[in-house]
Amino acid sequence: MTTQLTPERVEPHVGSAPSEQRRAIRQRPNRLANRQRPGFLTYGFLAAVILGSVFPLYWSFLIGSGDASTITRQDIVWWPGGNFLVNAASVLENESVNFWRAIGNSIIVSTVVAVSVVFFSTLSGYAFAKLRFRGKTGLLIFVIATMAVPTQLGIVPLFIAMSKLQLAGTLAAVILPAIVSAFGVFWMTQYFGQALPFELIEAARVDGASMIRTFWHVALPAARPAAAMLGLFIFISTWTNFFWPFIVLDRQNPTLPVALALLQSNYFVDYSVVLAGVILSTVPLLILFIVAGRQLVSGIMQGAVKG
Repeated sequence: MTTQLTPERVEPHVGSAPSEQRRAIRQRPNRLANRQRPGFLTYGFLAAVILGSVFPLYWSFLIGSGDASTITRQDIVWWPGGNFLVNAASVLENESVNFWRAIGNSIIVSTVVAVSVVFFSTLSGYAFAKLRFRGKTGLLIFVIATMAVPTQLGIVPLFIAMSKLQLAGTLAAVILPAIVSAFGVFWMTQYFGQALPFELIEAARVDGASMIRTFWHVALPAARPAAAMLGLFIFISTWTNFFWPFIVLDRQNPTLPVALALLQSNYFVDYSVVLAGVILSTVPLLILFIVAGRQLVSGIMQGAVKG
């Protein structure tokens, strides 16, 4: 019995190739690198997007560092003034608005809401994506359909409910309606459906892990990138939420957006002081991005590689 061997393909050696062929082989990696490098239009577009995003914040800082007449000037001054610390002190020491309490309330509300939404959305997303139970599809469609209902339609019955529970004017009235998010459930359901294979869950069950242990040790580590993105999104949206806290909270117990609105409720509005307060309310978000940005990006890249 004879075995027929398939001859291997022999690549021509660079030294034995003609000069033109050697030049083509040497230039091939450079051509691939040039194709992958972004062009001038890409960098120009990204620069325009960055400038457009930073300009409102810089303009607020320009007005906030001036005086009361800065916003009414005909000529535009592109350099900051020297009154920002004075205006910031006026915001923090304002007698009609407790700005320090507003900062503490916003931190408490945003943190509690973000943690609760991530927790409940991760549980619900895992159940909808990986568990089998009766009525799963209809219940998921109902949850998604609630996203189409405007928030303004439920304000009156929600306020009546909070008044009946004697929670109006407290932070609990802002936290309780927001501890579960239909968007968060949909987000985590989609992520679990694509990033978590059934083989990992079956392997954990074969090893004797319970449902809670499987979720804690298998599903939750796999959902870390999506959970981080969801938590950051919910934290920012809660931090900047104005409509419902303005209705249910009183003047002595505001959040930051409500406190900024109260700064404009005087007979004379000093917009340099108001915009200095806007900059102060933005600083915690910038610190959050600086501290958690690298870990967030590394978690997303790790989840993408695993997926």
